[in-house]
Amino acid sequence: MEWQDRLVFVTGAGGFIGSHLVEALVGRGARVRAFVRYNSRGDWGFLHELSPAHRDRVEIVAGDLRDGDAVARAMRDTTVAFHLGAMIAIPYSYVHPREVADVNIFGTLNVLAAARELGLERVVHTSTSEVYGTAQYVPIDERHPLVGQSPYSASKIAADQLAESFGRSYDLPVAIARPFNTYGPRQSARAVIPTVISQALAGGRLLIGARHPTRDLNFVSDTVSGFLRIAECPEAVGQVVNLGTGREISVGDLVDTIVRLVGKPVEVVVDPARLRPERSEVERLLADNRKAQRLLGWAPEVSLEDGLARTIEWIRAHAALYRAREYAV
Repeated sequence: MEWQDRLVFVTGAGGFIGSHLVEALVGRGARVRAFVRYNSRGDWGFLHELSPAHRDRVEIVAGDLRDGDAVARAMRDTTVAFHLGAMIAIPYSYVHPREVADVNIFGTLNVLAAARELGLERVVHTSTSEVYGTAQYVPIDERHPLVGQSPYSASKIAADQLAESFGRSYDLPVAIARPFNTYGPRQSARAVIPTVISQALAGGRLLIGARHPTRDLNFVSDTVSGFLRIAECPEAVGQVVNLGTGREISVGDLVDTIVRLVGKPVEVVVDPARLRPERSEVERLLADNRKAQRLLGWAPEVSLEDGLARTIEWIRAHAALYRAREYAV
């Protein structure tokens, strides 16, 4: 697929992964219509970090994924859609399951319906490794059972199934990217790595949840390259593709690594408020990425230590965005 001057639609464009994807698309010569959630502040999220040259190639449209008319209007004249918009915080989903389901399920339905009506050439829908629940076997391939262990993961399973159903029912050319735990600059404090880094930079007590669960951590530039390759690959249509490193690390070892890289003395304390309900905790995630290697020629390039070092430096330079002493739900 040639990106030069192609008009591309991106939902969740102001978010962590979405803003990096917008930058990557513009860097390849695309024009982007960026769909961001409306707010009275006119806040476009991290799209404000675009360079002036990149900003000229981005049209920002504010709206709500739950408004099907707004989604369809914003998608007109585009040829490829990347659907990243979602309510993503797992602790928030325990408190507000209805809102999370409404945005993630019906928002996805609106994107798929508009893409079908407008005849888009490709839709890349964003899944999550959380849909697998605790690993029943490792490494986790795309045939692993889907288990909703939180309202968030259940909503994403439903959204994934909608995407697959539109492919089967209407021949919509949709592919599903299933990233494992993405991290990097711009990620919010509701994720484990930014909250640990911001606390480590502040020094003193460092509060965490469970130490024993393991995660497969993918730097954001590698996740974005996977999204682009899925869109570019005709054989990916109708497929689910894991984007993960094939390596796991426990939360406890991750915390120890971050503390070492930051280089400040801290006292690591398990905070009961940060523990997931026992049957909701995903104990182990480890990706089988052989399908991505075979189908897309994709493999992660950024090592964990390098990615963490880059993330630490970004958070150090943007400390005002993080309230290190507060638990971000």
